[in-house]
Formats: sequence, structure tokens, C-alpha cells
Amino acid sequence: MTRILVVEDDTDLALALRTLLTRAGYEVVPADDGREALRLLFAERPALLILDIGLPGLDGWAVLERTRDLSDLPVLLLTARGAETDRVRGLRSGADDYLPKPFGNDELLARVEALLRRSAPARWAGDSFDDGLRLVPERRSAVWQGQEARLSDIEYRLLQILVRNRGRVITTDQLLDRVWDDRDGTGRERVKFAVLRLRRKLRQAAGDAAADPLEAVRGLGYRYRAGGDRPG
Repeated sequence: MTRILVVEDDTDLALALRTLLTRAGYEVVPADDGREALRLLFAERPALLILDIGLPGLDGWAVLERTRDLSDLPVLLLTARGAETDRVRGLRSGADDYLPKPFGNDELLARVEALLRRSAPARWAGDSFDDGLRLVPERRSAVWQGQEARLSDIEYRLLQILVRNRGRVITTDQLLDRVWDDRDGTGRERVKFAVLRLRRKLRQAAGDAAADPLEAVRGLGYRYRAGGDRPG
């Protein structure tokens, strides 16, 4: 049974969501605050996260950021109707979709089904990839070919985004937007130098003779090569 973590502090809405999703055949794991959500996220490893932004204490933005440190599972945000800035911020922060309140049951189920249908099984931090990489979020580091490389926050976030999109080219402008929150596309040289530093640290950790998994695609951006996708 597909497991969904529902994070909502409104008791009535949380009950309605749980009833609706359970009747649709999903297993629902409820949480009513951000800290409980993060505990359950890693303990239960759901297939989908439904996340309210307006949580007490640790808010939905912090939960979303931490979720993206832990996994690439699909995230559906619940936002206040008309709060366009929240929806834009959510999508820029890594959410996959949003649904303004109040919403219809059929629309919620349709969005859940669409997210699950088009999403591959989630990868989780701490999992080992087929090419010898492992992200360690609590230490902001990466284990490459069995050796740990300590990274800055920027370097870790950069590697995390490239890994989540393994095999796909991420443009320089996309990286500026998602790593540095540079929506104007200025300062592109900072991406180049951050990638150079990241590649150097991975090589030094595993030995200079070891190939690093990052590739510059001329005129476009960068990508993390999948395990079997190596240049000859």
C-alpha cells in the first residue's frame, strides 16, 4: 500500500484528508507539526509528502528544506488561496506541486495520483548510489568511492541538486536560482568556480586518479552522470 505523510495542524482538515486518502486506498501517516513530520519522514519513508505551510513551531518552509536534504520524494504543498508568493517560493524551494485552500476532494486525489504516477521511487540520503556516492546530510558531506569529502553548504546543495537530477543537464541559470536564489541570473561565474571546488574535493577525497561524477556541458550547464554514463 502506498504510504503518504500528511502534515497538517488543522484537526478537522487533517481528519478529512486522512479519511479521503484512506478510502482511496492509501496508507496515511499523520503529523501536526514540523518536528514530528521530520521524524516520521525518515522513519516511515513515504512515497509522497502532503505539506501545509502554516505549521506551528518549525514551519512548512523549514520542513521542505530539510526534506530536500533527505530525499527527492514528491511534495504537494497546501497553501492559502491567493498567496502567489507562497506558491512561487514553494516551487523554487523544491516542491513538485501546490494546492490552494480550500480545495475539492477530486482535485486533491487527481494531483496525488499524478505526482505518484510520474515520480520514480524516492532516493534517500544515506542510500548508496550505484556509482559509489553517498550524501551525508547531517555532516554536509559526501562519501565518494568510500572516502568522505567535507563540503560547504553551497557545495552540498549544488551536489544535491545535480544528484537529484542525475543524467539531466541543469543550466547555470537554474543552479543560480536554486542554490544561490539568484533569480536575475547574475554572477554566473560563481557557479563555475563552485563546481570546480566541488570537483576538486571529490577528487582529493577519492584520490586524484579517480574520475569525479560531474560533467560540464558546454554552453548549457552541468550534470551528474549516472553510474553507467561515463565518457570513454
